[in-house]
Amino acid sequence: MEGAPVIVQPPGPDGGRRVTIRGEYVGIAYHLLDVVEFLRRAGLPEARTTVDDPELIEWRGMGPAAWTAAD
Repeated sequence: MEGAPVIVQPPGPDGGRRVTIRGEYVGIAYHLLDVVEFLRRAGLPEARTTVDDPELIEWRGMGPAAWTAAD
């Protein structure tokens, strides 16, 4: 079984989270709307309810509510 097509890394020192879609780096998200925009550009579902769908997005380290680096 394949993993989720979207991977969101834990927040970096500036709070940004690296995002890959299908193994390709697409950018740094600084808030949830950035992730939604990356989904839209990739032609993936963009409804707000999909951000916590583990079959679509793997949130590494912290979930979709975390946008600051851990101390």
